[in-house]
Amino acid sequence: MWWFQRGVCALPAALVTWSLSTFVVSYVTAVLLGHVDLLVPYISDASAVVPERCVFGFMLSISSFLGVATVYVRYKQVQALALGGELKLHRLNCAGMVLGIMSSVGMCVVANFQKTTIMSVHLLGAGLTFGCGALYILVQTGVSYHMQPRFHGRDILWARTAVGLWTMASVIISFVSSAILYDDLPGVDVDRKIRWRPEETGYTAHLVSAVAEWCLAFSFICFFLTYIRDFQKIQLRVQVVMQSNHLYDYAHYDVREHAHHGEHSPLLAGSI
Repeated sequence: MWWFQRGVCALPAALVTWSLSTFVVSYVTAVLLGHVDLLVPYISDASAVVPERCVFGFMLSISSFLGVATVYVRYKQVQALALGGELKLHRLNCAGMVLGIMSSVGMCVVANFQKTTIMSVHLLGAGLTFGCGALYILVQTGVSYHMQPRFHGRDILWARTAVGLWTMASVIISFVSSAILYDDLPGVDVDRKIRWRPEETGYTAHLVSAVAEWCLAFSFICFFLTYIRDFQKIQLRVQVVMQSNHLYDYAHYDVREHAHHGEHSPLLAGSI
């Protein structure tokens, strides 16, 4: 059995692969068509013009649905493993699910309201995606602390802690550099400015902010990579429950008599 066939680890693996492809495809397309500079544009700048805008919106919408599914499965996993008296773990688990869903909704908003459309809605979606996503990582790191070593080893905890620190550092650097950028360029519509020249005022702050944004996005991808081993331990089972008052009548239904009265279905006739 291959590693991606164990449990439901294909879910976080698909989320990581698809999200990474979303960023890479839109960036490469924008660079090849000359819509952005090669040196680290903002993620939203790399998806601001057709056709990469359409590709980015379509692919990011799928990532948002994969994100909701992954967050929910993680919530059910922790809920099943938590003991009845672990109130703190239960609260962290509920908070994590809410934050994860809000972050995924933010991705869907960004996908449908990109930088060249309604800027305020785009910024709201980006805030939900990165803000709630960063908090989700911190909350899940706390969940991992309470779940080790009975469910996973300390290596997973340390990996998630490292990614959490990376995420928070990226958030702080992005916020500070963006504040400096807006302060250095009063009266300039920084939100809609796509091309930057090295000799321009604010270029360094823009470059640092763009690098921090990409680092933040990749920290999310690395965090969901740590879910693969945990999701390998989950087995899905489908249980069919028939709710009918006529179950006894169906059980005594004469299939051959039904076929004799004109029903020629191969299933009822007994040929299968």
